[in-house]
Amino acid sequence: MGAWGNWELTLDAVPARLVPAADISLSDLRSIARLALLARAHGAARHAFELAVAYAGERQQFGQPIGRFQAIQHKLANCFIDLEGVRLVLRHAAKLRDESDDDWRYFSDCAMAFAGPSLRRVSLETQHTFGAIGYAEEHEAPQHFKRVHLDTIALGGAAHARRSLAAHLFDNGGAGMPQYDLGPAGNELREHVKRWLAQSWVGDRKAAFDAKPFAKREFDPEFAADMGSTGWIGLGWPEEFGGQARSPLEQIAFMEIMEQNEAPRIGASIQANALMMFGTPEQQKKYLPEILRGEAMHGMGYSEPQAGSDLAALRTSAVRDGDHWVINGQKIWTTTWWGKYMFLAARTDKGAKPHAGISMFIVPMNAPGITIRPATTMYDGTFANIFYDDVRVPLENLVGGENEGWKVLTGALAFERGLVGGGIVLKVAHAFEQLRQHVKARQELSGDPIIRDRMATFACEIEIGRQLMMHCADLAAGGITPPEYGAISKVFSSELMERFGEAALDMLGMRATLSEQMPGAIDNGRFEQNLRHSLMWVISIGTNEIQRSLIAQRALGLPR
Repeated sequence: MGAWGNWELTLDAVPARLVPAADISLSDLRSIARLALLARAHGAARHAFELAVAYAGERQQFGQPIGRFQAIQHKLANCFIDLEGVRLVLRHAAKLRDESDDDWRYFSDCAMAFAGPSLRRVSLETQHTFGAIGYAEEHEAPQHFKRVHLDTIALGGAAHARRSLAAHLFDNGGAGMPQYDLGPAGNELREHVKRWLAQSWVGDRKAAFDAKPFAKREFDPEFAADMGSTGWIGLGWPEEFGGQARSPLEQIAFMEIMEQNEAPRIGASIQANALMMFGTPEQQKKYLPEILRGEAMHGMGYSEPQAGSDLAALRTSAVRDGDHWVINGQKIWTTTWWGKYMFLAARTDKGAKPHAGISMFIVPMNAPGITIRPATTMYDGTFANIFYDDVRVPLENLVGGENEGWKVLTGALAFERGLVGGGIVLKVAHAFEQLRQHVKARQELSGDPIIRDRMATFACEIEIGRQLMMHCADLAAGGITPPEYGAISKVFSSELMERFGEAALDMLGMRATLSEQMPGAIDNGRFEQNLRHSLMWVISIGTNEIQRSLIAQRALGLPR
């Protein structure tokens, strides 16, 4: 690459001495060498990236730093997501090797399969950010570009790793993705929840639920009440609120088994977080036990026709009238419209700055003046247009102080976002295993080199998503996950879900497009429905474009 030399050495009858390999195979030596080369490539890519971020904050074009342009911010946010994914999977593979865990080989292949293309992509984007200044050999960026490419292509590169991953998934009976060690408490809870579901969510009851159309499978009151009796709805709640104060790893264990068993949703975690963080003692005593017992679901009344991602632009108003608040306005795209309560954002000071004049309310959904117009979503779920006309709620239904709703709203969301990406990637991991079984059962698929390569690519990307999830859990164990790391996990996992949904249709063919309850549909239309559902996660809880801007500004320090 116009830099270091690669040499070809010819040996002709040269005397040699055999050196014992100390109980390590040639294959393992190559894997260790690949990890070492990837670590060096990651260092080169990351250093060049950090130089590019600093440059973007200083370089002036059109009268402002180029780092203020959204195109640059999103470009660099994508690079940061890739770099964090590489860092985490490299560390995990090396840690397992040091602990003599046999799964280290699988994660070594995942690291190479993901890091090769990702680090080269980061190097390209870094050069794009530098522009012409990065062409000059006097600048150090070209050195790092060359280093990254040489180290990620060596010893077979990503293509070799994907072939190895495909062999793991399909050859000699095939094997699924490794199960993560979630610590003694997490591992024990995982088995406990598995046993409980095997007793409580089986037979005719589960069959009847599974036979319902998707729109009727969002919630099951009987299941929620049964789950409420276990206390697991408050798995991560502080004990003072009746929770179990379980660790983030235990929460991941619970989420994983619930997803693998396709259990219905439970709880109202964002609203519960808001009440625990900002609610009055009276509100906490009234509403939290209902949630904990599985008796009450709370919707989120945030979005409006002119206030989606720009939530500060909301117009729904709440005016104080004696001992009540009177609410008028419209909310759209409300998913849990059928819940007992709505956690609603309304403007209480029209003269204040947009963020400063908002308050949060708990609105009983049986209050007079509420009109609900449900609609079917493109993913077979439901949401609703909800109109609030002179809806009266007691003064004590205000959550947090008057005009302090933005703090309540963002605080609760930030607490929740840390594990949202984890929930999404666990959905993808479950769907991947189901697709793997279909591919494995058909020789024309499992033997197809293109399908094997695509499945291996998804396997390594799922591991990146799971590593980001575990990293957020580590951060959450020490407090609230920084919003930018929750955003990284959410962006990566939701877009992985979209890519996977598209690829599953390619692999399984036209029959996979048959929808639920249609004759001949594969797994009752699971794969095509997953694709349609994936679009929601890219948009929900803050669009990925908003999340990328958050990453660029919070994690990289680029100007707003």
